[in-house]
Amino acid sequence: MLNKSNIIYIFLFLIGSIFTSYGQQDPQYTQYMYNMSLINPAYATDNSEVINLGLLYRSQWVGAVGSPSTGTFFAHSTLTDRVEGGLSIYHDQIGDVVNNTNLFADIAYVIPVSANSKLSLGLKAGLSFYSTNFDGFKYSDPTPDPTFSENYSRTFPNIGVGAYYFSDNYYIGISVPNLLKSKYIKDSDGIASEATEKLHIFFTGGYVFNLNENLKLKPAFMAIGVNGAPISFDLTTNVLINNFLEFGIGYRFGDGLSGLVNFSVTKSIRIGYAYDYTISNLGDFNSGSHEIILLIDLSKLGNGYDKSPRFF
Repeated sequence: MLNKSNIIYIFLFLIGSIFTSYGQQDPQYTQYMYNMSLINPAYATDNSEVINLGLLYRSQWVGAVGSPSTGTFFAHSTLTDRVEGGLSIYHDQIGDVVNNTNLFADIAYVIPVSANSKLSLGLKAGLSFYSTNFDGFKYSDPTPDPTFSENYSRTFPNIGVGAYYFSDNYYIGISVPNLLKSKYIKDSDGIASEATEKLHIFFTGGYVFNLNENLKLKPAFMAIGVNGAPISFDLTTNVLINNFLEFGIGYRFGDGLSGLVNFSVTKSIRIGYAYDYTISNLGDFNSGSHEIILLIDLSKLGNGYDKSPRFF
C-alpha cells in the first residue's frame, strides 16, 4: 500500500506536469459531482455490485444568439478488483453552426492506500467528430472571413489522463480529458486561420459531512485551468436529507449563481435539476442556463445491492 507521503508526491508531480499546459473552455457542468467520469478517466466507485449509468442535458445561456447546448451519456462499472472502466458520449452544439460529438472509453487502475482510501490512475481514449455548417451565416463585416467560406467535417483522435484519490467520505482529483491539440479549421491558401482545441485542466474535490443519521452536508469544488482566460472556479454546497432529497447552491466565481436539487425516484434512480443565473455582463443577453440529470444504478446480480447510494 502507498503511504500518505507518496500520495502527496504523486499529486504534486501531476499538478506540476499538467499545469504547464493550458486550454480553452470545454462544456460547463453545474452538477459536475455526478458527471465525474466525463471529466476524469480515473474516476472510480469501488462498488462491484452496480453498473452506474447517467444522462445529462444542459442548455446554456438560454435566449442568447448561438447559445450552446450539451447532451451527455456515461456508464461506469468495476471490471476486476483493481480495474474499473467506463464509456462516455457527449454532443456539444453551438447554435446551428458547430457540432462536436465525442466518444470515449476509460480505464482506471485502483491502488489501495489505507483501509479506507484508494488512489485511482486512469486513461481515456476516443474520437471527436467535428462539423460546421455556415449556410445562411450572417456576417457583420461587408467582406466575409474566408475561414467561414466552406463547411467542415473532420474526425480527430484524442486521449486523456487523470488521478483520483477517494474514500467513502471525500475525493480529490486532477485530470486532462483531452491531451491532443486538434486543429479544427485551417486555411492553406495563403491565409492563416485556425481553431485549435488545447489542453483543459480539471481539479476537483468534495467531502461528505455526516451531521446526523439522516442529514449530510456535501461541499464540492471544480477548477478549470485556461490559457488566455481567468481560471473557472465552481464552489457548491448541497444538503442531503434521508438519502432522498438533496438541494444546494453553487457559485461560479465572477460568472454565475446556481440552485441545485435532486431526489430519489427509487433506490436505483435519481433525477436532478440545476439552474444557473448569470451575474457577468453576459447576463444582459440571456435568461440563465438549465441542466437536467438522470442517474441509474443497475444491480449486476439483478436482485438489488447492499451498499449506500453514491454521494459523488
